[in-house]
Amino acid sequence: MPHLMKAEPWSQFVNGAVFVGESRGNLWFTNMRMEWANLLTLDRLGDPKYTAKKFRPPYTQDLERILFSPSFRRLANKTQVHPLYDNDHIHNRLIHSLEVTAVGRSLGLEIGEWLSEDRAEITEDLVPTVAGLVQTACMAHDIGNPPFGHSGEQAIGSWFKAQFMSPKGIMKEITSNQRLEFEAFEGNAQGFRMLTRTEMYTDEGGFRLTHGSLAAFTKYPTSAFVKPHVGNEGRIDHKLYVGLKKFGLFENDVKSFEDIASTVGLPRSDTRDSQGRFVGSWWRRHPLSFLMEAADDICYNIMDLEDAFLAQDLEYQTVIDLLEPIRSKSNKQYTRTSETSTISRYRAQSISGAISACADAFKANYNEIMDGEFSSSLIEASRISSEFQTIKDTAKSRIFTSARKTELEVYGRNVLHKVLNGLLPLMNEAYDLNWEIEKLSSYHKQLVRTLQYPIDTASTPYDALHSLTDFVSGMTDRYAVKVAKMLG
Repeated sequence: MPHLMKAEPWSQFVNGAVFVGESRGNLWFTNMRMEWANLLTLDRLGDPKYTAKKFRPPYTQDLERILFSPSFRRLANKTQVHPLYDNDHIHNRLIHSLEVTAVGRSLGLEIGEWLSEDRAEITEDLVPTVAGLVQTACMAHDIGNPPFGHSGEQAIGSWFKAQFMSPKGIMKEITSNQRLEFEAFEGNAQGFRMLTRTEMYTDEGGFRLTHGSLAAFTKYPTSAFVKPHVGNEGRIDHKLYVGLKKFGLFENDVKSFEDIASTVGLPRSDTRDSQGRFVGSWWRRHPLSFLMEAADDICYNIMDLEDAFLAQDLEYQTVIDLLEPIRSKSNKQYTRTSETSTISRYRAQSISGAISACADAFKANYNEIMDGEFSSSLIEASRISSEFQTIKDTAKSRIFTSARKTELEVYGRNVLHKVLNGLLPLMNEAYDLNWEIEKLSSYHKQLVRTLQYPIDTASTPYDALHSLTDFVSGMTDRYAVKVAKMLG
């Protein structure tokens, strides 16, 4: 990062090797180029004695552990864009995730072949590993999202902000640093928590996915507390590093990611205050996380247009005009020429064109990506950047502000606030009883049984609030409505 101030050298022992680094102002940087020998590590988090099966590669097992989990299955009833929609053709989070996984596999295979054949940086037998890690990251990329889409994240965050304005009971025990991750509740951080902590092997590695998959999943490798302290030192060419746009780690999950990042060799930056005291760390993205992000960008931008047509929020010609400059042209003759089938064809061809453009952007920016100095999405760096920006602008002005969507987002916000208001007294009573759950009032015991609420995961105020967000963010849209009515 040539714009940063003059550095002072230092060294660090990481993953069996010594790396040279440097201090720059309030930050300490590991100065190393990422290497595929480390980036494709298939060791499992929390399972150091794991032995790979002959006919089931670790990345395939990663994919299946997510696919067959209740958390992934619940995405079938979580909002993608249109909440509580009766039209079965409108996307939900599960269908979106499967589509992103398919696009991610195509991107992974193309880049894997390029790394093998054109650059000779990996062997041919590792091409499926590249594709497999991208697939797993794509499959899991929305697993931490709450009900009602991104408006659900905002609803949870706004509820906590209100609680912390005049904190009572358990809320008074949450530190100002910890409040940040609740006030700006982030589905990406919740997803990492689920993958590594709350599912399957609770507090012992979670799904126990491979280090490579977990690193590729993490788009924002920093915590809510560290992010505000990075300041100008986290900028590349005066632009905030892409991995710092949001936070992707809760405070008590940083140690797990630190182990993952050390294993796969992600460059680390240690933030220090003006007195040189350690504040916390953030890391550069795993190169494959850019492919996962591109697959998501491709799918939601293009599929939102098709959904908007089906929901009658956009006219046929508007959608055609937006997709025309992106799609891969074909000389094939098609017998079905209805508006719906034509838009479906344009959608498929546009996905193909976007995959090609994003793969080319990865190749063109490869050196910066491997040095941790690429600070853009692949879509933004691609030849179709302006076309995608036009799609985003249209979605913002025409789709996300539609009357029905806005009405249901307001409804969803009130639903989640009712659920949180109904569960907070349970947390406060458990706290007052010093977590002796057997002493809970009869009503709260009934509530725990009825909702199968994981009260045993609450043993400190901080853990209790995460127990609350684990439960609420894990709900489907319709289950949240049901619980809100019950608690109302």
